[in-house]
Amino acid sequence: MSVIYSTLTSAINKISDEFHESFLFTSIFAILEFIENQWINSYFKKLYPDDTFLGFLNNNVILKNHIFNPLIVLLLFALFLLLSMNKPSTSLVITLIIAFVGFFIGSAILPRYFFNDTLNNLIQFERKDIYSIGFCLMLISIVFFFISIASVGGIPLLRPSIRYLLKPALTMPVFLIIPATCLIASVYLKDFQDKKITRSQARFRFLFLLVIDCAFLLLLGYRTPLLAAFLIIIIIGFYGNIVSLWEVIVGALIGIGAIIGIGYFRSLGEMTITSSTSPLYTLQSRADFTLHVLNLLDFIGGNFGLTHGHMLASSIPGSDLGPRMMVGKLIAWRTEVTVTPTLIGQMVVDFGKVGVFVGMLILGFTLGIGFKIMRITKDYFYIGIYSLILTYSILGIETGILDIQVLLYFAIAILIYLINIIKCKN
Repeated sequence: MSVIYSTLTSAINKISDEFHESFLFTSIFAILEFIENQWINSYFKKLYPDDTFLGFLNNNVILKNHIFNPLIVLLLFALFLLLSMNKPSTSLVITLIIAFVGFFIGSAILPRYFFNDTLNNLIQFERKDIYSIGFCLMLISIVFFFISIASVGGIPLLRPSIRYLLKPALTMPVFLIIPATCLIASVYLKDFQDKKITRSQARFRFLFLLVIDCAFLLLLGYRTPLLAAFLIIIIIGFYGNIVSLWEVIVGALIGIGAIIGIGYFRSLGEMTITSSTSPLYTLQSRADFTLHVLNLLDFIGGNFGLTHGHMLASSIPGSDLGPRMMVGKLIAWRTEVTVTPTLIGQMVVDFGKVGVFVGMLILGFTLGIGFKIMRITKDYFYIGIYSLILTYSILGIETGILDIQVLLYFAIAILIYLINIIKCKN
């Protein structure tokens, strides 16, 4: 395993170095350095509120220490269900209780039995390796962004109708900008921790990464990946002491506003609603529809499931139907539409209520053990990887954790955590 990692990172480091030494990137970084210096020394920056702004928030122990605890997934899941005006069936209520109990055990109870003695044997990752991986992923995503818009002959944000012409094979690599942002932001956090850059420099670089994400993801008309980038920056910044608690709260409100706003204006552009419709309607209607879908999937899945892993396997590229298309086929016999099944939809269809308990237990344990490692070590990499999997767990509340690249992120996180558990026991 270490030989494969060393060979891979050696090649990626070489590619990264070649790009950084090129005239184009030398010029880009020189310009960014100039802008950064102007930002740091700007008079207007002094007008921005400091960490004492809304200081009463810091007196709240839960917000200060547990705002991004894994249990936030259950809280947000419950709030999402409450948005719906439809009632879940009795069977679904039982399934949800099973899901919540499984997740709670995995995230809050099981991690107590691990890493109680020492964390000295944790795997350490080189700063250069992590940065090079993030930089190369960023390059790939930018290249595929231009290929995607060229393939449909326009910018989806300006012409919403062409968004549905985008090919998943071309847009999936664009979403690599999310883990790229995570890794690069983690490296900037490392530089801040090592006092190579100031807090102001780190904040500027975090903001710049977010601007890049907004520029590319918003133009494609996707709001979920944009929210993912936003969440990752906030979580890494918060646990790295780069972002203040009040900024997290305000950022969350902005994020919610962005979800509502983008959905509202996109619906107006597609003429699915009128200007007299409440902006909250798009969010409520999605919750209504998603809960209706989950009711049907729970009925189909029963106690032991129907598809027995086929829905999860359909995430693999080359499958006849993707997992969300399979949901459309199961509930309406329509394979030309994609339907979001919520966090537990795939689990209940594949393996029933039993699968929901096991799946949520594993998800909870992965987040719980990641949270514990991150809080104890304050290590830049473990802060980054926790922010990535927590972000996609939160977004998966509606969409499910079904995309192959997202499953890969979780698989890598689980592998790293398991290796650490084994090492620390020896």
